[in-house]
This record gives sequence, structure tokens and C-alpha cells, in this order.
Amino acid sequence: MSKLEFHFTPVDGPSETEDSPNPHAKSTTFVPEAVKALQDTFGDDVQEVFLYANEHTVYVSKDRIVDVCRYLKEELGFTYLVDIGGIDLFTDEDRYEVFYNLVNLKEGKRLRLKTRVDEESSSLPSVTGVYRAAGWNEREAWDMFGLRFEGHPDLRRMFMPEDFEYHPLRKEFPLLGVPGSLPLPPQTPEAGLTLDPFAAAHGSKPIKSYEEAASDE
Repeated sequence: MSKLEFHFTPVDGPSETEDSPNPHAKSTTFVPEAVKALQDTFGDDVQEVFLYANEHTVYVSKDRIVDVCRYLKEELGFTYLVDIGGIDLFTDEDRYEVFYNLVNLKEGKRLRLKTRVDEESSSLPSVTGVYRAAGWNEREAWDMFGLRFEGHPDLRRMFMPEDFEYHPLRKEFPLLGVPGSLPLPPQTPEAGLTLDPFAAAHGSKPIKSYEEAASDE
């Protein structure tokens, strides 16, 4: 059996040296010109800049996220929105983060934006007016984290029913779900709704949905 090589980067920041280059470092994610342009244009609304494994991450104020995305798209050529997602840090302040992965296809460059969202409001502006594809990503973040994207044209759940009371990727959501919160269809014609999708894990015996045929052997 061949051994799978594992690379580990122990610290943040530029860790490459002449003797020991960082195996994760990519030239496509090193975009100091774009970072400087953002800082010059948006000033204090660019809150922090991190460089890890030659990869830039820029934190911006959530109130300016639409303007920042529009500037990156129209002025710096980051026309492709790859992904948007939520992060639950489970902290007292600025509990949530939302990340935006953008690509400049012409120059072959990547940039990650992040913005912090407080738990009390759990809301931030939608960027669907800049990147139309953001609609699906923002709906998923709403469904899973309860982050409300103001100005989204159709902010509905993607996976869970509209009347579901919880957001499953929040840190306080139980790993085995909330019994009774999501009734499932009957497993046999005569049975009622299944109120607990993890009945066995909670100590009860689930109903068999079929009877195995007796073996002739």
C-alpha cells in the first residue's frame, strides 16, 4: 500500500522560506495589488487582511459588502463568484462569518472576502444585484445558518421545509436532530408519521419497512 503524503502548515502568515517552501502555496491566490486597491478605495471598511499559505483573505464591513463586490467585479475583473457560505464561530460577539470566493478568469487570480455578522441581527446585504449566481448560495446560508440576506429576491429554504423552526448548521443544533421537529412519511401503510428520524439512537425500536423473505436454505 502506498503511503499518502501529508503536508501540515503549523502557523499563519507567510511561512515559506528558501529551505522549506510551503507545499500549499499557490501563485493564483497571492493578490497584493487587489488588496491594496481595496484598502485605497474603501479605507477603514477593509477591516483586516490575512495571508496564509500565500492566500489573501480580506475582511470587509458587512455594510459595504455590495460595494466591495461591485468594485471587484467591474474595476478589478473578479467576474466569477465561485461560492458563498456561512461559518458559525459560536462566539459572544460577531458570532457568524460569511465568505465570498471570487475569481478573475482573465488573470487567473483568486480572492476570498469575509464579513462578520452579529447574532442579534443575523443579517447582511445580499449581493445578488452584483452576482446573480449568489441567489442559490445565500438561500443555502439562510437555510442552514439563519443568516438573512436583505434584498434577496426570493429568500426561501433550499433543503428544509419552510415551516422548519431550526437552522441545522448552527453549533447548538443537536447532531441527531430534534425529535418531532421534522415528521417523516410512514414506513408501512398502516403506520402513522415518523416523528423521530433517529428512533434507535434515542432508545426506541424503529418500525421495519419490509419483511425479509424466509430463506429456503
